[in-house]
Amino acid sequence: MRFLVRSTYLDHLEQWLAAGIDLREEPIVGLGSICRKGNTLPVALMISRLARLGLRLHTFGYKTTGLISSADQIVSSDSLAWSRAARWEARHPRHQHGHCGNCIDYALAWRAELLERVDRAHPGVVEDLLPLNHTA
Repeated sequence: MRFLVRSTYLDHLEQWLAAGIDLREEPIVGLGSICRKGNTLPVALMISRLARLGLRLHTFGYKTTGLISSADQIVSSDSLAWSRAARWEARHPRHQHGHCGNCIDYALAWRAELLERVDRAHPGVVEDLLPLNHTA
């Protein structure tokens, strides 16, 4: 996996090409440092541009609203948003831990809801590799 970081994504793409590496030939390209960008519109536009250039993108920390809007242009994503939300919400009544910030049940429920939202926005885009009915 190759990584593109900072706000100069296209400059980095050109630098990789100048070094003899065509990122369009890579199986997946990591798009980093987008979690710090408050406005998802510029990120969505950059993702769209990079995807149109032929890059298969993995996003790191892309905001949920952005992920839903760009889901048809990325191949994978990861985020710790579920963990932060779980630390602030009441823990599940059956759980013995203080909060669900590291809880597999909470993580999988959050993931299932997100995948449903993505599927509603982009029917047929979600290609889920893990079952949603996992229990810890």
